[in-house]
This record gives sequence, C-alpha cells and structure tokens, in this order.
Amino acid sequence: MVTATSRRSPGRALGLRSRIRRVLKEVQRVRQSGDVDAVHDLRVAIRRCRSVAAVMAEVDGHRTWRAMKRLPRQLFRALGNLRDLHVLEAWVKRLASADDPLRAKLPRLLEERQLGPHQQVRRALRAFDQRQWERLARTAPTRARLVTPNGLTAQCLVLERYDEFRRLHARAVRTDASTPWHALRVALKRFRYAVETLLPERSVAWDERLGQIQGLLGEIHDLDVLRSQITQESDGIGAASAGSLRHAIATRRRAALTRYRQAMRGESGLLREWRAGLPHGKAVAAATAARLRTTARAMDRDPRRTAAVTHLALLLFDGLAMSRVIPPVRDDDGLRTVLGAAAQLHAIRVGGRRTARHKAARDFLRKVPVPLRWKAQEWDLLTMVVRYHRGAEPSARHRQFSQLSAEQQDRVRRLAGVLRLARGLHQCGVTRARGVRVGGTGRYVRLRVSGMKNTQDNAALAAAAHLLEQVLRRPLLIEPTKATSSARPLRLAHRTLGATTTVASGVGRVAPHRQPVAREQSGHLRA
Repeated sequence: MVTATSRRSPGRALGLRSRIRRVLKEVQRVRQSGDVDAVHDLRVAIRRCRSVAAVMAEVDGHRTWRAMKRLPRQLFRALGNLRDLHVLEAWVKRLASADDPLRAKLPRLLEERQLGPHQQVRRALRAFDQRQWERLARTAPTRARLVTPNGLTAQCLVLERYDEFRRLHARAVRTDASTPWHALRVALKRFRYAVETLLPERSVAWDERLGQIQGLLGEIHDLDVLRSQITQESDGIGAASAGSLRHAIATRRRAALTRYRQAMRGESGLLREWRAGLPHGKAVAAATAARLRTTARAMDRDPRRTAAVTHLALLLFDGLAMSRVIPPVRDDDGLRTVLGAAAQLHAIRVGGRRTARHKAARDFLRKVPVPLRWKAQEWDLLTMVVRYHRGAEPSARHRQFSQLSAEQQDRVRRLAGVLRLARGLHQCGVTRARGVRVGGTGRYVRLRVSGMKNTQDNAALAAAAHLLEQVLRRPLLIEPTKATSSARPLRLAHRTLGATTTVASGVGRVAPHRQPVAREQSGHLRA
C-alpha cells in the first residue's frame, strides 16, 4: 500500500470516541468531494481506529474490537487502491524532469486507472454501516478503559510492538530488498499508533521523530511501488525516459535508506532512545503480569471465584510438589508460573463464539502474541491447560494433544489435573482454603483440605479428581479438616520422613520435627 507521512495537528484529540467520530466526519468529506486530501484523511482516521482495536483485541476478546476492524475493512482497502495511484502520480511529477515526455504520459495513464478505484470507493461508502459504527462510539470507549494510558498493561503492549519493530529492523538493514523494508514500515506504524494511544506521555516526546521515520519508510515503499509500475508500463514508455526515471528512483531510495540507518544506529540512535523509555528488568515481568490480569478482568464474569480457584490450585501444586508423594519430574522450572497464569485465565469467555467456552478461550489465547519473558512452549502449555481444565480429559484422540511429546503430554495432564481438582474443591465449598495437607502411601494419596464444607456431591468431586489420579497412578482420598485458629498465619504440615514441610498461603518451608516417623510415608512430587 502506498502511503505518505501521516499528518497530525497539535490539537487533535486522542480519545477513542473522538477518533470514531472523526471517521464519520471524513466519510462525509469523501462523499462530497473525493479529492486527494479527503481520501488520505479518511484512511488515516480509519487506520487509527483499527490500530486501537488491534491493540485492545490482544487483551480483550469482546466482539466490539472485531467489529471495529471488520466494519471499515472494505472501505479501507478501496481507499488504499485509490491512494496508491494518487501518491504514484505525485512522485512522477516530483522525479521526472520538466521536458521529459514521461512527466505527462505516465500521470495520464495513472489518472485513467483511477476510474475503477473511484467506483470501488463509492460502492464501499454505500456498504459502510454508519449506524453500527455510531454504536461503537458508545460501547468501545467503555471497553477501552480496561487499559489505563501510561499504565503497566499499556507499557507491555507498546514494548511488544517495539520488540517486533526491532526484530524487523535488524533483518531489513542487512539488505536493500523491498520486502523486509515494507514489513518494517508496517511494524513502525503499529509501534507509533500504540505509543500515541497508550503512552501519551511518551508520544509528546517521540511523535515528531516517529513521524519522520515513518515518512522515510513510506518514501522507500512508494519508490519501490513506482519502480514496479514503470516495469509494468514499459510498453508505453520510452526506454530513455524509463531509464532516467529509474535512475532518479534509485538515487532517492538510496538517500532515504542512508538517512534511516543514520537515524537509528549508535548510542544516540532512536532505537536506543525509544527502548530507554520502556520497561526494563523486573518492570517487564510486572508489565506482563498486568497484561494477563487485564485479560482476566476484561473477560471473566466472576473474578472472585477465579481468584479463589487460582489460590487453591497453587496450594495443591505446592503441597504435591513438596510432599514426596511421587518421583520428581526433571526440568520443571516455570510450571508453577504456567499453572498460576492458566488458573487466572481459565474462566475467560470469548463473546460471539459458537464453540465450547474452554475451546474458545484456548483459541483466543493462541492468537494473541506470546507475552514478554514467556517462551513459546510455555504459552502453548498454558493454552492446553486452559483447554483441558474442564470437559473431556486429554487423550490420544485429540489431534493437537496427540502431537505433543510424551513429556509435554505429562505436563498438560499434571497441570490440568491440579486445576480440575481445584475447581471441584471450590464447588464443595472450599472458597478460602488456607492450605492443603498432603500425605499418603504407595497405594493412595491423602489430601486434607481446610474449609471444605460440602462433601455430599462425591460424584462431582471424584470426576474432578480423576485426571490427577491418573497422573499419580493411585487414588486420592480427600478429607475436610478444620483450619487452626491462631493469630499467626496457618501452617499446614506435610508429613515426611523425620521432618514436617510447612505450607502457608502457597509458600513452603521446612522446619525440624522431633515426632516419630509417620506411618504414611511420602515421596517427592514436583508437579
């Protein structure tokens, strides 16, 4: 798509409601005149709205954002085809000499080709659902409040786009080929509009240089498209004129590439300047955690229940991991983090989907970018745990599960089994469990859970525990126990050989114990 540097007046409002209404205003302008400026301004207004929708759709699966991207799509593409020809015509007049016959011939060819795109724009304007777009002006700003400007979630989303831009920058500067530079231009637009929307404080300082760099990348792209257009029209263009214009294009393109590389490289380059204004170190982990919390808050109808299930799942995980019930699993670093995040996100609901909600949640999480500081395999594990926290248990008949390695399948079963049991215990009244006591023998595992009230629905609890029993390869004996009344934090003991492992609020520690060895021997489980 051919573009020019997008223009922005200092007084333009940055709020989502004003952006949506700006689209309606520019639609009227194009309907009345359809000149070059009107077409450009409408494309910019639509792109700004769609960029907000793309950012918000990564943390909020509400149908509002899908509608905001879908409604103007046909119009945006039609405007882009027309805008391409406008920009190419302007470049020919700028590069061709006054006495070159190509200066008059090629723009005339481009003008003739504008008839079809003009008709496409008129059809797209008639098909544009203005009433539904006006409804978005009432609903979308409310959803957008989930992400606080300049907050941690906003910083995380911007940093993700910066990382994408930096990765594509490293690839593009190693070559002069057009394709990597086009991808880099798109990534810069995503970064710029994210900064403009989510980090207005940074936008004040960065927007001028961001606009300049976008202009350079847009110029490179426009020249690439013009060079391609000359090749296509070679039959109607004299060889001398075409060669002269190609030389002018190459000279201008090399100059733009040089200016871009100079602006970005070195200690004082823009890459380092932009990175310095975004989270570093531990702040990245905090921003990522805030992003996941925002998704849970946006899409979970009962966050208190989810918080209780998450707390209980982590208590179960810690209790099993420290109880020596089964042999350890090697290379299990990060599983507790995956379980905590999966428990936090397991109850999200994706609106407008006909599939089961746990499958829809998995599909939504797979489409969003892998969070910062997460490995792709960790995020894949999380999506599988969310998928199997309810419904059918994982088995070889499930295609995606069957494609995992044996070790990966075991991890999915372990974490999904713990989460299923946590949900089952919550249904039995364990809403504020302060700990779990784990013990057992080679024939069974005993769980004593504080706060357990309803023990009558044994079938439901047995179903919730079934997957974890398959993992442990022995039955679970689940018993209620009274929470100790003390002013100190409750310590729930896990009997081991000659020692007592104490777990308080999901954090374990070992304290000496002089009582005789318990009859219920334990192994070490690292789930």
